[in-house]
Amino acid sequence: MQKQIVFSESFNENRKYKRGNHYVGASMWHFEWCTKYRYKAFGKWKNKKLMEACIRRMASKHKMSFMELGVEPEHVHGTVILPMTMSPATAKQLLKGGSAFLFFKHCPNMRKRYPKGHLWSKGTFVASIGFVQVEVANEYVRNQSKHHQTIWVKD
Repeated sequence: MQKQIVFSESFNENRKYKRGNHYVGASMWHFEWCTKYRYKAFGKWKNKKLMEACIRRMASKHKMSFMELGVEPEHVHGTVILPMTMSPATAKQLLKGGSAFLFFKHCPNMRKRYPKGHLWSKGTFVASIGFVQVEVANEYVRNQSKHHQTIWVKD
């Protein structure tokens, strides 16, 4: 029996390549970035879910779609499909800046930890992936909680 590939609701598996007037292709990337000072800002379940929602909101606003998104207490992993006209650096800037803005808007007490509004550190990890590697990258993102032995605090 063949293993079925499951994508998140924002990824349309039937249409693998994006088409435009002058291009055909897919721009798939594995992103990772950390909170400033590696502070465990998303150790609480509600903060984790809020950050997932903020990142997905910014992605949909800018026509990006996440295949997998994993929020750990002090870092974020994700595999994302970008529009062909967008560079990975621009995508990271939009995702990090927009998600931090929305997170602080909905969780103003976190401003006490980050008084200057810098939620994310400068460092990032970006790697391009293709259709052959996409399941390996998605599996890596899914298993981060087991790898880090994360215990979520539920309020």
